Amino acid sequence: MDVGDDAVSGGEDAGGVLVSFGRQLKRFREWKGLSRGELGERTGYSAATIASFEQGRRIPPARFIARADEALGAHGVLRERMEEVERAQYPAFFRSAAQLEAKAVALHVYDNHVVNGLLQTEEYAEAVFRMRRPLLDEDTVAQRVAARLRRQEIFARTPMPTISFVIEEVVFRRPIGGERVMRGQLEQLLLHAQRRNVEIQVMPIVRSEHAGLAGPFTLIESMEGRRIAYVEAHKESRLHTQRNSVREFEEQYGILRAQALTPRESLTLVERLLGDT
Repeated sequence: MDVGDDAVSGGEDAGGVLVSFGRQLKRFREWKGLSRGELGERTGYSAATIASFEQGRRIPPARFIARADEALGAHGVLRERMEEVERAQYPAFFRSAAQLEAKAVALHVYDNHVVNGLLQTEEYAEAVFRMRRPLLDEDTVAQRVAARLRRQEIFARTPMPTISFVIEEVVFRRPIGGERVMRGQLEQLLLHAQRRNVEIQVMPIVRSEHAGLAGPFTLIESMEGRRIAYVEAHKESRLHTQRNSVREFEEQYGILRAQALTPRESLTLVERLLGDT
């Protein structure tokens, strides 16, 4: 890894974090003298789900951790691990970017394979994860979908971040999950495009000039004014932090926006495609 210019995303092993948290949860439960069913009644989860949390097979949501900490008298010990457990919901290569994304004041995204995760419906996201090879097991698919949907909480954040997307037209013509799923996805795109802080632009197939042939990327601006470029490819990722590197991506994105359809033209195209499905 060349940390001088690029930081490779990763972090601690997700399985290890979940197993460690599960053991801690079980220890507190047994100290309290509660069965799994009894803890489930106090937190709003089934005994089977509590077992999955304790065995590290499922990722406990923040609301469960908060309720369990109180119900078990853990005095904040479980709460302190909330952020660590939350990071485990993402693939290792995306964890650092997910943290930056959640707190960003601006995001500018170029995508060319699928609709960006921030815009995906639950059905579309599930279809994407089910197409992964090697195949993901059912629990992992469910966890990844839930994590992807939680990322979309950024749209409800205050103050509102500025978010823009340039997406290849072919992405909207590829019916991932089937026509019904794609129709729902196109409808959701139109809803997101109505947000005052969101702009969606389509890069037409017919463009003879294209500044994004090197592949997708995301530009992230932090509250502190740091600008970072995130690039992902086949289970690996890089966070570019050096100003010269980030400036290259900013230049590409500026040209991409100029080459793409305007936001209004893009919505018209999506509406037309929606009428064809």
